[in-house]
Amino acid sequence: MLAAILLQINWDSFRPENLFGSQVLERTPAGLSIVYIIGLGVLLGFLLITFFDNFNRPKFLFELELPREVSKKITQSIANRSIRVWQFVFVFLAFTVFGFQVYWTYFADDSNEQFQALAYKDLRGRRISAANLRGWMFDRTGKLSNSLAYYKVGEGREIERSFALEREMAHLLGTERGTPGLERSLYQRVIDPMPEAWEVLTTIKRKEDENKDVRATLDRDLQAYIAQQLEGKRGAIVVLNPQTGDILAMYSNPSFSLAEAQNLDQYLALEGNKRDKPLLNRATREFYIPGSTFKTFTLISAFRAGKQNLLFPSYADGFKPARSSRPIVDSTQQLNPDGSVGGACSGGCQEKDITLAYKVSSNQYFAQMAIELGRERFRETAQLMGIRPVETPEDALLPKFFPQVFNASTSSIANAIAPTQSTLVTGPDISLFDIGLEGIGQGYAGQITPLQMAMIAGVPGNLEGKLMKLRIEADKQPEAFSQVLSPQQAAVIRQIMSTVTEEPGGTATVLAAKLAGTGIRTGGKTGTAEKEALLYDDKTGKLKTVKRQRRDASGQLVTYDQPQTYMRTDSWFISIAPLERPQVAIAVVVEGGGYGSRTAAPIAANVILKARELGLLGDQYTPKAAPPQQTRGTRRRQ
Repeated sequence: MLAAILLQINWDSFRPENLFGSQVLERTPAGLSIVYIIGLGVLLGFLLITFFDNFNRPKFLFELELPREVSKKITQSIANRSIRVWQFVFVFLAFTVFGFQVYWTYFADDSNEQFQALAYKDLRGRRISAANLRGWMFDRTGKLSNSLAYYKVGEGREIERSFALEREMAHLLGTERGTPGLERSLYQRVIDPMPEAWEVLTTIKRKEDENKDVRATLDRDLQAYIAQQLEGKRGAIVVLNPQTGDILAMYSNPSFSLAEAQNLDQYLALEGNKRDKPLLNRATREFYIPGSTFKTFTLISAFRAGKQNLLFPSYADGFKPARSSRPIVDSTQQLNPDGSVGGACSGGCQEKDITLAYKVSSNQYFAQMAIELGRERFRETAQLMGIRPVETPEDALLPKFFPQVFNASTSSIANAIAPTQSTLVTGPDISLFDIGLEGIGQGYAGQITPLQMAMIAGVPGNLEGKLMKLRIEADKQPEAFSQVLSPQQAAVIRQIMSTVTEEPGGTATVLAAKLAGTGIRTGGKTGTAEKEALLYDDKTGKLKTVKRQRRDASGQLVTYDQPQTYMRTDSWFISIAPLERPQVAIAVVVEGGGYGSRTAAPIAANVILKARELGLLGDQYTPKAAPPQQTRGTRRRQ
């Protein structure tokens, strides 16, 4: 009978959410947390009051005249002392525990290096983030078909986060374990703020962001294409819009798959690959010697100083900044071990103006121009370009991130994709020879990123002569970083850059050949730079070493392994197109690619052709679809 009655009862009506309502149920933990905190505060307050009250308790009459030695031995005094000791211990432990909690909750993330190093292993925050689905990420077109990050239903009927270009955009998107990229930072304003207990208890409903989807400035098809261009190579490609600062595409190779980085063991294996460095974004965080592409920086400095009309000679035996210094020779000349110089000067050994010197890439001319400009002019131009001028070569090796160059809606986005700031040594202790080498992109100018070179190309590419802040969020309004040139100066420099790609004798006429028939005019600069690099075994991937001996502090011979190195010749090219109103500023570097005209320049030409195909160069250069042809001899049926 009792069982029958129990079976007829609707037990679901007694569930807490039905008895008290869902909002009451949601707020219960928050309310209990507040009650707990208040109760704990009352308890600690009571303990503190009683602790200090024990010192001031009233004494009996017989205690007033007792000697101190006697009063200490009274049972009540002994008991009170014991109680005070335990009260002190309890209060101390309570403050220690909660102080420990406060430190790890609020301060460790900013100040504790060990916590920061191990933070990626704590996935609790990631689980909280996953509970609130991120928005979709679209490319610049905003089309659903061009989504970069989206959701799909997996095999287990679970919603999965997916990426269209998992390998091609790995460095930009970032991983859940390592440095945050776009995937974590673009949605951080949605997933990071966690409501406090009082907010949960008192707020009827927390307002959610209405639009969680993000449109990036990247072009999905162009991003995939530049990744193909670097297949089997090491290097980076950056494509910017010099008018707006939009990052249209950026890729670093070798890359990795985002799926590989999800597993901790695989992530650590990627991190430990010192030969390929797949986790390193070479486009933004690897320093290269820029070679002759850096002559564009010297060219811009000359225009800013009003020295663009200076003429300098070229010498058959090279240019010597000082009597005792080694000669600086052109790339067409050879400096022999005995100090003699062979070969002919670039463009002939005669006096040159800045246009001819840039077209034939005369080292002698731009070394003399750099010395004429001096360190102060170089320092001034570097600051406007976003390059950090430093006093000593040692300072140049200290990496520093540069989020200020990004036009971003939040600092977390700028910090997540911030490049390593390029450096240029301009201190008083460097010699005239060193300044001459910097003018041609060698020596102490060897701390430059590919992104920085794209920014340098973008300055004359901007119609107003501005360096635009980099932009990855398409809905942000363009902002200028600095005014580097006047519009008239920028126009003249664009014409000088066009002599490299369009005139006979230019070092990159391969572009004119590849773009023949398109009507696209370009400007650019080749670069070839030798850099000492570590030598790795192709089969094992391990660093090659040789045994060496040296004497230690006590004078004893000790044997050690010295890494083997070799001279790697990197291929460079920077370019702007179309010349009359540039829509792309490109930087290409291929490690070990040889001459810039041989490897990097053809890649840049291919990128320009792809940008034309995608309509990124403007309607004037967008290929028109062929009209449909009617089949001969067909008749329409009535």
